[in-house]
Amino acid sequence: MRGRPDGGQKKRLITSVFVVAIFIGFLYAYYGSSNRGSSALEYGKSLRKLGSSYLGGEDDNDGKQDEASKFGDVEDDVVPKSFPVCDDRHSELIPCLDRNLIYQMRLKLDLSLMEHYERHCPPPERRFNCLIPPPSGYKVPIKWPKSRDEVWKANIPHTHLAHEKSDQNWMVVKGEKIIFPGGGTHFHYGADKYIASIANMLNFSNDNINNEGRLRTVLDVGCGVASFGAYLLSSDVITMSLAPNDVHQNQIQFALERGIPAYLGVLGTKRLPYPSRSFELAHCSRCRIDWLQRDGILLLELDRLLRPGGYFAYSSPEAYAQDEEDLRIWKEMSALVERMCWRIAAKRNQTVVWQKPLNNDCYMARAPGTLPPLCHSDDDPDAVYGVQMEACITPYSDHDQKARGSGLAPWPARLTAPSPRLADFGYSSEMFEKDTESWRNRVDSYWNLLSPKIQSNSLRNLMDMKAHLGSFAAALKEKDVWVMSVVPEDGPNTLKLIYDRGLIGSIHNWCEAYSTYPRTYDLLHAWTVFSDIEKRGCSGEDLLLEMDRILRPTGFVIIRDKQSVVDFVKKYLRALNWEAVATTADASSDSDKDGDEVVFIVQKKIWLTSESLRDTE
Repeated sequence: MRGRPDGGQKKRLITSVFVVAIFIGFLYAYYGSSNRGSSALEYGKSLRKLGSSYLGGEDDNDGKQDEASKFGDVEDDVVPKSFPVCDDRHSELIPCLDRNLIYQMRLKLDLSLMEHYERHCPPPERRFNCLIPPPSGYKVPIKWPKSRDEVWKANIPHTHLAHEKSDQNWMVVKGEKIIFPGGGTHFHYGADKYIASIANMLNFSNDNINNEGRLRTVLDVGCGVASFGAYLLSSDVITMSLAPNDVHQNQIQFALERGIPAYLGVLGTKRLPYPSRSFELAHCSRCRIDWLQRDGILLLELDRLLRPGGYFAYSSPEAYAQDEEDLRIWKEMSALVERMCWRIAAKRNQTVVWQKPLNNDCYMARAPGTLPPLCHSDDDPDAVYGVQMEACITPYSDHDQKARGSGLAPWPARLTAPSPRLADFGYSSEMFEKDTESWRNRVDSYWNLLSPKIQSNSLRNLMDMKAHLGSFAAALKEKDVWVMSVVPEDGPNTLKLIYDRGLIGSIHNWCEAYSTYPRTYDLLHAWTVFSDIEKRGCSGEDLLLEMDRILRPTGFVIIRDKQSVVDFVKKYLRALNWEAVATTADASSDSDKDGDEVVFIVQKKIWLTSESLRDTE
């Protein structure tokens, strides 16, 4: 056979070359895309799956807890020396509100119902398990209260709202900063004057919107950059500023950068993540919501959230315009709210304020068959996480019916006064008072540990990841901070007790990403959160990456948990670019049989990707 062309050998050679080329291409695509824009603080390139799959990987969790969930069993040799850094395009990634994910998964959503702005979390195999990089030129945020009026443009490099809303004084670009004059769509001349005018319409004492402490919690729907909520703070009124990630997609990001309480959400098909009877006032300033759709279901969601005697302030053309379409909408909306037993408390110029009844008397007096109907007796108005809205009226409890109202003390007394709804959980006033005192001592201890690292204005946006009765937030009243008190959706739904204290928060499942932008909180407090998700078989590593996503550079994490959890977190400090600040045992804690709780405080380092550094230079 010598000298004869060997066709088979030639084919085998070509096939081998082809296979090798595909394999090299696969390695480049997998590792190259994962490590693009690698961190300036680069500790290595080890990449290992520890709890859920990386991009494009397979989820091999067959229902059992994996390595990362068993905190006491994670060996040093399986902990990555560094996490990959996400591409700079993902510097504003919100995993459960990612429109690219919706497109890629071909989800069939009804755009008219705003389903595309609701939460749709990625399955494990589609999670971005990488560190979210800050944008080019990122700076430590301006401190409160100065931040109310200005932020660094580099931190949120989006100026389209300044041009689009230039006639409404939303925001103005000035050099390296974005300035917020305090205007809005219906209050061009300042939110402070607009707020005072609403108080005057309602005959509140001294035109003060807090009504001598009786009005404390507010929901601002379609809030823009949250200037309404920003200017309510000086009146001791706290606002949950709510808006979707829509065409004005960075409005909530601006609000949080300013140090104003805010949340990404939409009135779509699911209940908002707040319990019934949470707010004294709801507000909509030209929020462009069709309140008449689906038998008034969105207005009925506001009704669920308002306290007895609560107000809805509505500033919109329908309230004053005289063209045919606006008159039609006003007529139909007036008829709807009348059937809901709301009454007009005040109407002036462009604004109308409706008031919800104090008890069930009006509901009981309606003619049989009147729509909207009362909700069924087995409907739980406080069940909200992933629960569909219902086009029905939530009647008051027997207690509220007898009390002709919520029975809450005025602010600030309500912060430490036991809520009438404590009885719903079988909690006593003594238990409430003990919890309040216990957390006051714990927070004092935290601040002593943090004192070498912080000044009086170092912290502004705080999150309590497992808030229980809200006593962590209550203990911070004298600090110039606000706290998002998060109640896990699988535990006692105590969020209504937190709102009854005059605080704010949301329901959440920590096996999923939170509805906020990256780099929005200065401090995260995690009390047994890791132990809780371990019991559910969720990944501790995923939770660490999520905490890193929402934590600002130079921000802090306080972990209060069992020793094995602290040991687990310590193994990831280098990979996360975190550094330990303090560790202390708490032998006095009311811990369970697993042993005494340990307090571990860490700080996130500030870093930029190599791409961002080049852009900055």
